[in-house]
Parts: sequence; C-alpha cells; structure tokens
Amino acid sequence: MLELALKGDKKYWGWIVALLGVIGVGFGVYLWQLSFGLGITGMSRDVSWGFYIANFTFLVGVAAGGVMVVLPYYLHNYKAFGKVTILGEFLAIGSVVMCILFILVDLGQPMRVFNVMLHPTPNSVLFWDTVVLSGYLLLNVVIGWNVLEAERNGTKYPKWAKPLIYISIPWAVSIHTVTAYLYCGLPGRGFWLTAILAPRFLASAFAAGPALLILLCMVIRKITKFDPGKEQIQALAKIVAYAICLNIFFFLCEVFVAFYSAIPEHTDHLKYLFVGLHGHGAYVPWMWASMILMVTGIVLLVNPITRKNEGVLAVACIVVFVGAWIDKGMGMISGGFVPNPMHQVHEYIPTVPEVAIAVGVYGIGALVITLLYKIAVSVKIEVAG
Repeated sequence: MLELALKGDKKYWGWIVALLGVIGVGFGVYLWQLSFGLGITGMSRDVSWGFYIANFTFLVGVAAGGVMVVLPYYLHNYKAFGKVTILGEFLAIGSVVMCILFILVDLGQPMRVFNVMLHPTPNSVLFWDTVVLSGYLLLNVVIGWNVLEAERNGTKYPKWAKPLIYISIPWAVSIHTVTAYLYCGLPGRGFWLTAILAPRFLASAFAAGPALLILLCMVIRKITKFDPGKEQIQALAKIVAYAICLNIFFFLCEVFVAFYSAIPEHTDHLKYLFVGLHGHGAYVPWMWASMILMVTGIVLLVNPITRKNEGVLAVACIVVFVGAWIDKGMGMISGGFVPNPMHQVHEYIPTVPEVAIAVGVYGIGALVITLLYKIAVSVKIEVAG
C-alpha cells in the first residue's frame, strides 16, 4: 500500500514540498542547538522543562484521544465509526512520532535516550513513559496497517489483531496517565502535586484529540472524494463537548482546593498564571485567552443548533484545540516551575530557535499524517469504487 502515498496531484506534492521546507529549517536550527547546546533556549536552572516538553505533553493527549473512535467501534460495535477509526489510529501514530521527537530535541545529547534501554530502571516513571509511548506507537502501526490492508483485500482482519485492539484501548489511557505521573510525582511542585492531574490530562486529551480529528475529516471531505460522514463528525463533536466540560470542571476543582485551603505552595502558581506574581505575569493574557476559548467551545458544542452547523463546529473545534494547547502546554509546564520552591519568580519565555525547532517537529508530524491519510483515503475510495 505504500505506493498509494506516491500518487497525487500538484497540490498534494506542493504540500509535501512545503512541509519538507519547514522540516529543513527546523532541522537546521536543531543542528545549531546540537552544536551550541540548550543555551539557545529560554530554559534555566529554575525551569528545566520548556516549550519542547509542553508540546510533548499536549501531543500525548492528542495521541490518546484516538481511543475515542477505537473504543466505540471495536468494543461497542458502533459501525458508523468504521469510516473514521483508521483516521484516528493514524493520527495517533503521527502524534506519538512528534512526542518522541520533542523528547529527543529536549535532550542536549539525543544519544542519551539509549540509556533508558541500556540501563532500564523500573522504579523510574520516565522509563515507563518510554515503554508506553513506544508500545502505543507499535500497536497503532500494526493494527492500523493490517486492518486497512484487510479492508482493501475485502477480507476480515487477522484474528491475532483482535487482542491487540483490546490491549490498545487501556494502553491509550495509560500513555497519558503515566505522563501525568511524571509531574504529580514531584513533591516540590505544588501546582502538579494533585491526584486529579491524570483525570485532567485525560479530559483535555479526549477533547483535543477528537477536535483535531473532526477538523481533519472536514479537510478530507473538501479535498478528496471520501466523505467521513456527518453522523461520525457529530458523534465526535459530542465527545469533545463532554470532555471539554470535564476539563474545565476539574480545573475549577483545583482552584477551589487551592484557594479554600490557602496553601501558598498551591495558590501562588495559579496567581502567577492568572493575575501575575511579584510583578511578573507573562502568561496572564495567554491563560485568560485559553479559558475564554475553552468556554466558548463549550457554548458552541453543547448547543445542538450551533453544533450541527458544520461551519460553527469547525470554529468550536479550533478554539477548543487552541485553548487546550495553551492550558495543557505552556500553562501546565511554566505554571509548575514558576514560582520555584523558594517562591522566587524566574519567568520562562520560549526563544525563536525553540519555536523554529518545534515547528520543524510539527512539520514531521504533519508529513507522517499526510502520507498515512493519503494511503487510508486512497484505500477507502478504491474499496467504495
């Protein structure tokens, strides 16, 4: 089926060339970072995780969000999702690839990642995060490819794939749960030290992942002859609506506990993010924008009239996705590091090289998803024809 990715019109190849250009620029800047070191980033002694890990955290959620089409189709026999399940699985593959790349660029020397495999430490959450991410990537590649190949051949997918499909469902939940444990297992960081962090991560994942999938389905419908289906898009929209409501609710629970208990280790982080602390407030407008965007998404998605209007639905998915990206990305990372355990404020602002490298990583992810979607859509059209 790989040959299907090599067939396309001028617009398709123009898009591929554009992505390769973005990747090339990002890779060039990364070579500078590899030579000079992480000194070109905005990270410091107080903020040791930055823009790279913020995007990693968010994209793990996008990858985990793919389970919201896999679970209804395979576990509850919701046949309508048969048209979009492969799209969710391939989106998860591209997202995990970006997650792994963001970890690599965050390491000053990327070869250090081999230490995780050469010297495994089961008592380390980072070790388990590596296991679940690589395992989830492998599961989606094997399942997605074999199911799609069987569909093209007009046969049932292999029996051995069924157990892997069932395993992939809790595995999707595990990748974001373990990622949350990376943060909430650190006792010196009050903002992350909460048992509800994993549920918050999953709620935002089940909002952002399907929201992006809806947008991709709309794009596919517009530029190809394959229609993912209106019923499927509306079902995904309902999932996004409920998930983003839960995400906001969990956040408000955190706000209540922090301010009702009046423990500075918890309140100062929220104050820094939303009103500023000790004269510093670089993220205040971003965090308020995130909240406004997510609430706007809730209003548009919960109301059936606006949700069923696909133009409005596209806007709702965009604002939910961007709002979750701000909240769970830089809001989560910078909010956890600032102020430091001594309650001193040393702000972190991503540098231009960091952003350029991150855009390059997104370019690689977009390229992977483009090629996989080209194969999937070509097969769907071929089978329908």
